[in-house]
Amino acid sequence: MKILAIGRNYAKHIEELNNERPDEPVVFGKPETAILKNNAPFYYPDFSTDIHYEVEILLKICKVGKNIDEKFAHKYYDEIGIGVDFTARDLQSKAKTKGLPWDLAKGFNGSAPISEFISKSNYDLSNLNFGLKKDGQDVQVGNTSMMLFSFDYIVSYVSKFFMLKKGDIIFTGTPEGVGPIQIGNRLEAFIEDKKMMDFEIK
Repeated sequence: MKILAIGRNYAKHIEELNNERPDEPVVFGKPETAILKNNAPFYYPDFSTDIHYEVEILLKICKVGKNIDEKFAHKYYDEIGIGVDFTARDLQSKAKTKGLPWDLAKGFNGSAPISEFISKSNYDLSNLNFGLKKDGQDVQVGNTSMMLFSFDYIVSYVSKFFMLKKGDIIFTGTPEGVGPIQIGNRLEAFIEDKKMMDFEIK
């Protein structure tokens, strides 16, 4: 099982980090050891002092495919979820400055808390509300209509480079409002009005 993630897929998030708007999806990976399930707590590591939350809709691949045509991409995922792409912003900034990869900043242990997955059939994926609360306050509120690259385009695009297999997970990008976490925070993630995650920072 692999985790692929899309960076810079919401225009206002690009603006808040002063990043360049991409012509193609920005793709990076996280190792399987990044996953946190079942609302397990996230333990703040000692190698960073500036870890940020980034809430994202997840796609779960349901069959093998490569070089998938965009018009058939919807057949390759039947469930969605929500996750947090924890990012060690200090490590990422250091890597960017030197033109180095983001692996340490994005792929460390526990950096990918994920929810249970639910059928996509109950939702309009082109107009899907989702968000994140920190200590009961809304910090990120997003809608998939604001994505630069749609779910189907993302699946088609990444399949040109990586064979997709059943169980693979794709993080599809984060909206504006990212920010730091501290020990003692509680994060709750929602798809529409359904609470999907609720966990602590320790």
